[in-house]
Amino acid sequence: MRHKIAPSLLAADFLNLQKEVEMINNSEADWLHMDIMDGVFVPNISFGFPVLEAVKPILKKPMDVHLMIVEPQKFVKEVAAAGAYMMNVHYEASTHLHRTVGAIKEAGMKAAVTLNPHTPISLLEDIIQDLDMVLLMSVNPGFGGQRFIEHSVNKTARLKEMIREKGLDTLIEVDGGVNLETGKRLLEAGADVLVAGSFVFRSPDPIQTIKELKEM
Repeated sequence: MRHKIAPSLLAADFLNLQKEVEMINNSEADWLHMDIMDGVFVPNISFGFPVLEAVKPILKKPMDVHLMIVEPQKFVKEVAAAGAYMMNVHYEASTHLHRTVGAIKEAGMKAAVTLNPHTPISLLEDIIQDLDMVLLMSVNPGFGGQRFIEHSVNKTARLKEMIREKGLDTLIEVDGGVNLETGKRLLEAGADVLVAGSFVFRSPDPIQTIKELKEM
């Protein structure tokens, strides 16, 4: 399977949101990554469901929604109603993770679990068979434009090995500090989906940057 690129809307120009979404539509991006932050689980507040609902009618790519919030299980129906293809919840924020994953699937979405940089992949041992994707954070969540955490490459490789040993087809997504150099190493380690925010939206030619990421 050719790898997927999911630009992160967090780095977009919110004064020209429609233009930014149309750029994504016209690019080789596979998904649009949406980071919802509550200022509690992470030290920042981003945007909420009104933005997802505003984007939904014009977006032609699947919506990859990443909830960086406490008690994400309370918002499964809202995420589904906003048109999400994939719903990401943090392992660290989900007390009853199996129940939450089941609710996501029952709502008609793909289910993903996100791990912070310090969270070991071994904690997924008894849930990974139920997941469509695992999102590895390669920066501390909350802000864009951070420095890539180097051990994320090895962590990706170890997760890929776990997935293969279990005979699963669970995708690995990586978010944080992704560019052409780190992205290439992550793909070689086994990543399937790369999230890129600042590197895409702040480049002189975002469509060309997405193309370069896609062609790695």
